[in-house]
Amino acid sequence: MISCYIRYVIDPYKVSEFEAYAAMWLDLLPRFGGTLHGYFLPSEGESDIALTIFSFPSLAAYEQYRKDASVDPDVQKALEFAKETRCFVRYERSFFRPLLPKGA
Repeated sequence: MISCYIRYVIDPYKVSEFEAYAAMWLDLLPRFGGTLHGYFLPSEGESDIALTIFSFPSLAAYEQYRKDASVDPDVQKALEFAKETRCFVRYERSFFRPLLPKGA
């Protein structure tokens, strides 16, 4: 399993737009075989940071998702929404190998 952690720097005046963008991915990512662990929006502390974590069974499955998503019209719609609203300024993507309890 591989997990992806994305840290977004968002426009603090466009949290609702970022939330709408994130909501699009709640249905999109599982469609491509990923497990979405959630989007995390600002609450206390920094008002311009949002996070998401999702997993795929393997790096190969993640790479297939990237390939399939690049031509999916609903993904393109989500990306265009982010571009139009400029709800985030930049993002950093990191990959991790989770250590889980036995049987998980």
